[in-house]
This record gives sequence, structure tokens and C-alpha cells, in this order.
Amino acid sequence: MNGVKCGQCGLMNFAGTAECRRCGALLFNQHEIAASETSEEKPGIKKKILKSALRIFGLAGFVIFLWYASLIGTSEPVVLDQKKVVDNAISVLEKQGFNDEVFVLRHMVFYRATDNWWNEKVGHDSAFASTNFPFEVMTLYPSFFEQTRDDVERAVILLHEAYHLFGHGEQAAVEGTWRSKKKLGWTKELYSTTTVWANARDSIQEFAPQLVQCGPNRNLDCTE
Repeated sequence: MNGVKCGQCGLMNFAGTAECRRCGALLFNQHEIAASETSEEKPGIKKKILKSALRIFGLAGFVIFLWYASLIGTSEPVVLDQKKVVDNAISVLEKQGFNDEVFVLRHMVFYRATDNWWNEKVGHDSAFASTNFPFEVMTLYPSFFEQTRDDVERAVILLHEAYHLFGHGEQAAVEGTWRSKKKLGWTKELYSTTTVWANARDSIQEFAPQLVQCGPNRNLDCTE
């Protein structure tokens, strides 16, 4: 049977005894005291943990905001005429049912006409566009407007970049865009001589060669 030790004289008393048999001091069940102390400590500990978590999230949010602001502050926005070209390309995607991509491209992206400091450091010499994930900042280079045949080709480029906006890597972007080319009307018969098509074929060979290795001679497009 558990007893209760007197805190004053040290005598072990029977459990449930209110007073010490030796000195008459009041007794308290040690288990109840420990439980009481624990219940008092828990709210304090939880509050400290919560405050620490809020500080960490607040600091992380502040750093992300500064990073994002630096990307915007070190680049120039697209002009009105360029934005109209972008809107027309997005409309092509919308007509073909790319609803999720259209929503992000229309409502969540900041379009820039010049490289920010991050892009300048990484380098995108031959790109039509580049995306800074997870900040949803997209840079459209002069080639996007000048070396594309029409809105369909610009829609193809935006679809590729949309994969990056969702956090996918280059392989997924290249493969996903190539598989969707027929749906967009971007076919070999109409666009095989364009710069965009040539760049896409080079990317396929690098990131998804299995898509162009069908047929008896393994040189046919597997998506056609």
C-alpha cells in the first residue's frame, strides 16, 4: 500500500491520512501534487512552443517577402501591348480546357520583361521564358514575342512554364507540353520549321528521348 511521507518530520504515513501521526502536520498526496504541477506547466509550455513557432513562421514569411520584392524590384514589367499578346496566348489554352493552368497564368503570375538578379545569376540565354518558383514570377524574353509564329506557339511556351509554376521540374514540363501539342494544334505539319519546334525537339532529346523513339527504326514520335 502506498503511503504519504511527511514533509516536516519524514515519517511515512498511511495513504489517505490527513495529518502526520508523529508531528500532526497536514499531509498531501504526492501524486496529486505532481499531477497538479504538470497540469499547471503544460499550458505554459504549449504557449512557449506556440510563440516560438509564430516567430519562426513570421521570420520565414518576412524573408520570402524580401526575396519576392527583390525579384520584382530588379526587373521591369511587360508593357500593355505585350500583356495583350500574353492574354491571347492564354485564351488558346482556355479554349482547349487547360483550366488550372489558365487560372494561375491569369491571376497569380507577375509577368516581367527583363531579368531579375536571380535570373541573371542563373542564366537563360536561349530561353523564351523563365519562371521563378515558388514566387510565381515569369520573365518573357524578346524571343517570346519576336520568334514565335502565332498565339499557338506562345500558348505552348506558357503551358511549359505553367508546369514550373506548379513546382514541376524541366523533365515534367518538357514531356507534358510535348504530349499536349496535338491538343493545342501545334503539329509537325504546321510548325516543324519554327524555332520553337526546333528548341522543343532539342529539349525532348535531352529530357524525354523515349517520346521520339517509336517505330521500327525508333525514330518516330510516340505521341502521334
